[in-house]
Amino acid sequence: MSKPVPQERNAYPYLREITTRWMDNDVYGHVNNVIYYSWFDTVVNGWLLDRQLLDFESCPTIGLVVDTHCSYFSSIAFPDLVRAGLRVAHIGTSSVRYEVGLFANDSTTASAQGYFVHVYVDRISRRPVPLPPALRDALETLQTVSPT
Repeated sequence: MSKPVPQERNAYPYLREITTRWMDNDVYGHVNNVIYYSWFDTVVNGWLLDRQLLDFESCPTIGLVVDTHCSYFSSIAFPDLVRAGLRVAHIGTSSVRYEVGLFANDSTTASAQGYFVHVYVDRISRRPVPLPPALRDALETLQTVSPT
């Protein structure tokens, strides 16, 4: 397996700013690794909410996380500003693989990057269902040819 290479910010068609908090730092003086996964969740669900594709209370189809991964390249620490980049690497029948790059402050090279896979399921039965057409159309606007 080859070592991942940090991507550039312009490889991600959507960016969302996320502020770090004092409590995000760990005893080593940088943001703890679990926070990075929280940022992945924030950029994906923030994008879905911005496009009115996610309704926490009544949407009949929900996305469940089935796989995540993160590679770390350089530290992020409070009070850094994070710019989370989002792109879509794969759209399946009932799943989508989002790729996320995390950029500290004005850096154009990722401090960390990874992926986040949602499988869309029926809210009640929790069985996979085809992606709703509006969601599929929106996802296609983020679809890129991933260099990773």
